Amino acid sequence: MVKKLKQLSVSVENGTYVEPCKLTVGSWMDIWVKDYLGAVKPFTVRSYSDHVKNHIKPCLGAISLQKLTPPMVQSFYNEKLSSGLSPKTIKNLHGVLHSSLKQAVGIGYLRSNPTEACKLPRIEKKELSIMSEEELALFIKEIEGHKFENLYYVTLFTGMRQGEVMGLTWDCIDFENGVILINKQLQKEKKIGGKYILAPLKNDKSRKITAASLVIEVLKKERKKQIENRLKIGSLWNNKENLVFTNELGEHLAHFTVYKNFKKIVKKLGLDHIRFHDLRHSYAVISLGSGDDVKTVQENLGHHTAAFTLDVYGGVTENMKKKSAQRIDNFIRSIS
Repeated sequence: MVKKLKQLSVSVENGTYVEPCKLTVGSWMDIWVKDYLGAVKPFTVRSYSDHVKNHIKPCLGAISLQKLTPPMVQSFYNEKLSSGLSPKTIKNLHGVLHSSLKQAVGIGYLRSNPTEACKLPRIEKKELSIMSEEELALFIKEIEGHKFENLYYVTLFTGMRQGEVMGLTWDCIDFENGVILINKQLQKEKKIGGKYILAPLKNDKSRKITAASLVIEVLKKERKKQIENRLKIGSLWNNKENLVFTNELGEHLAHFTVYKNFKKIVKKLGLDHIRFHDLRHSYAVISLGSGDDVKTVQENLGHHTAAFTLDVYGGVTENMKKKSAQRIDNFIRSIS
């Protein structure tokens, strides 16, 4: 007791004393979500709130904030992993908890962040599912005449994400110069009865793609089809957002509908493992294999860095290096 009083006296004198915080982890998380996420996108706020509500508060909510220890947090991560959550989800939970406790440290509620000393499960890198040239040819043939033919074609040869291609608007296409501006995405609110909205991009950074001439031609066909539909139904036309890809009434498409139709097509081709997002991967491989430099592919895909692109498509670039070495070898032999 005497020792504690001396330590308290010293901390008061040197200015390091922190008044005990009576908040529980749960009550602090509620405050953090309500008051400290002002700069975060609404969609992300919803995701954080779900993590707090469904996982963090039920397991750690009743613990005193100042009594939360690294072993407690580590045990929480381990239990969640054992219950079936993926390493990626554990990483996301850690991100939420770490950020909230970092704020608590900044305010003075905690001396240190207990999540700093925790170990996260290793995220196994999944092997990319990419369509071969033969499979791509079959896919393009199979989508001929399909109501989403143009949407799938544009996605495959621009590398856009599903939300990006579905949120593409006509004012973002420069037909004369063959340039597409990607600056938003069609997203459904994560709540019961959530509506579709045009939201900021994943990394908030718009980008421009100089599209292949055939992609521009397909977009022209889509524009013609849309004009015909608009003239056909007159006042019933409802494309307030000026979307490129709509239904027959000019309304936005639903993610599930586009995906469900896509899965029917690939299943028919015996490519059940291919996801819609794999069109994006296939585009990247096509680009790299065609000789595009990594920086160009990175910018077209909207990755933060070329290093990330290299990490994702490392196997592809290794094959490119081998082909490059073979070309150099052939050149040396030709002049020897």
